[in-house]
Amino acid sequence: MKKSDSFYGYSLILAFFMLFLAARSQLTTDFYKASCPNLIFIVRRGVQNAIKIEMRMAASLLRLQFHDCFVNGCDASILLDTSDGEKFALPNLNSVRGFDVVDNIKSSVESACPGVVSCADIVAIAARDSVLLSGGPTWKVPLGRRDALVANQTGANTGLPSPFDSLGNIALKFANVGLNLTDVVSLSGGHTIGLSRCLLFSNRLFNFAGTGNPDSTLDTNMLSDLQNICPVNGDANKATFLDRNSNDLFDNHYFQNLINRKGLLSSDQILFSSDEAKTTTLSLVQRYSTNSALFFADFANSMIKMGNISPLTGSSGQIRKNCRVVNS
Repeated sequence: MKKSDSFYGYSLILAFFMLFLAARSQLTTDFYKASCPNLIFIVRRGVQNAIKIEMRMAASLLRLQFHDCFVNGCDASILLDTSDGEKFALPNLNSVRGFDVVDNIKSSVESACPGVVSCADIVAIAARDSVLLSGGPTWKVPLGRRDALVANQTGANTGLPSPFDSLGNIALKFANVGLNLTDVVSLSGGHTIGLSRCLLFSNRLFNFAGTGNPDSTLDTNMLSDLQNICPVNGDANKATFLDRNSNDLFDNHYFQNLINRKGLLSSDQILFSSDEAKTTTLSLVQRYSTNSALFFADFANSMIKMGNISPLTGSSGQIRKNCRVVNS
């Protein structure tokens, strides 16, 4: 055999090997078809049981994936219990919930398929099921993520969108993880379920932005109700529904509220009422408010995009046995 033929053969084998690695590094919807065939059923049952106990948990599990994926990608780093971890960052502390539900689901999955399914994939499936079981859309969840070895508290403090951010800052934080304005609006529609604490919107009720007056973009009847729920020097942890008059149903009512100046968070209402919105997000809010099918389709697509943010695959990371700690 000529030396050139040998080199060509080696190059061909190397090329096929690299293609194999690339294929293994892609998320696929049937990743656990052989290794954990009952995974989807196990997670669905766990989410159903949790929502039966507390309907709010659907929103909490959805938010858990959002807060995980925006920091270092969808790698379950938010679940780690380290003192410098993401769950203790300011946007997450006493706010992000659902850790016990994930623990329970992980325990059931480990009993059926030990050492096979990542915590990151459980979080992604649970978020999808939470939406579906609340009346929202479904989608096929790409799977094959692995779990991070470290968390990033600083990234959580700086990278997560805040209820106090301007629309421009929110759009920038989305763009930093590869998401666009359609994703901003559609994923904000996740606030059609769940609660928010007075701490996160009371700034709108009495002295908004130092004006000495309430936020002028807030409906006056809703303002009066919220002032009673969240009086000056009241309990900052008291909570109320994000989607007024459509509390636990995943629908497009959230966008109708924005048009009627009934968005709870400033970061919600600015999608329709801010000057920036006029040329960016306003028209999409209007379309979603009258077309639930469009909202559902865009939301599902945005969740898939978000779930694809920098996943660990192949030999990166690990499959944690306990979602709260790195394997010893």
